[in-house]
Amino acid sequence: MDDDGRRRPVERFADPVPEPEPATETSICPACDSPNSRTLFQGSDRLYHTTERVFQVVECSGCRLIRLSPFPSPVELRDYYPDDYWYVPEHDTVSRLEELYRRIVLSDHVRFVEAALDNCPEPAPVLDVGCGGGLFLGMLAERGRRVVGLDFSLQAASAAWRVNGVPAICGSLTQAPLPPGSCAGVTMFHVLEHLYDPGAYLEAAHRLLRPDGRLVIQVPNAGCWQMTLLGEHWSGIDIPRHLFNFRLRDLEVLLDACGFEIARTKFFSLRDNPAGLATSIAPSLDPMARRIRKIPEAPQAKLLKDLVYLGLVSASLPFTLLEAACRAGSTIMIEAARKA
Repeated sequence: MDDDGRRRPVERFADPVPEPEPATETSICPACDSPNSRTLFQGSDRLYHTTERVFQVVECSGCRLIRLSPFPSPVELRDYYPDDYWYVPEHDTVSRLEELYRRIVLSDHVRFVEAALDNCPEPAPVLDVGCGGGLFLGMLAERGRRVVGLDFSLQAASAAWRVNGVPAICGSLTQAPLPPGSCAGVTMFHVLEHLYDPGAYLEAAHRLLRPDGRLVIQVPNAGCWQMTLLGEHWSGIDIPRHLFNFRLRDLEVLLDACGFEIARTKFFSLRDNPAGLATSIAPSLDPMARRIRKIPEAPQAKLLKDLVYLGLVSASLPFTLLEAACRAGSTIMIEAARKA
């Protein structure tokens, strides 16, 4: 680490890069301290419309890490997260059908985590960081796993307890009130890209895991075909909430620096890859975006929009399976073990 605490990667791939743009005061790369970067594109909040401010997405000329520029301040960033940024089902028929759909597509994540936990037979808990409403942990608990959730939002942690019966803590992973070596698994689905210092969370996970425990992370894959084809219209960029956009090699370096080695990778998520492409194509049809933006909808109109969106998701499935088969899927899911 630097004297000021910023993380330095152990090494980076020396791929050819375009000529850098002139450095500015806000263009210092937080990973390698390079002052040079090139702008890939710019955009604003395309999904939730929380701001009209325009941000740049830049690629470091040194390590090639892709990031938002400039970073919003913590006060600003808080305003870019709507109050209901997690899913809690309502009680109407459409919501019950949506809950069933979410359970079906989340089973993909549950199977991946259960396979990772086969290496840790002791009944230690699984900690899900950024647990939201707790549906994923509730599904793990139904399979006999001990679980605990962690979320920075008090409302989300309360919803996890209330709706899915999941014990949940409100707070930061770096200050989680759990003893070292107490967890069989730590999971982070779409968390690292939101953090100013992803390495601090990975180091905290390393401390909390048992020696035979497993870390499971998932992030959008900035090396996917969708990023290449759609640019700023790709939903995985999610300006301005995603501060970093990782490729696999970025994660390899970061995990290695934090004491992990990769055991398994997967480039497809039934929940995220097809839906992400559908949202890229038609963000106004995304069910969560419509709910968060509080767009007035009659029940019949809501059902019709949901069915059209589901049709887009289904139509996106063949393409997302193909790009994942070529290791260019729009998400990266990793199982990592503590290095010996």
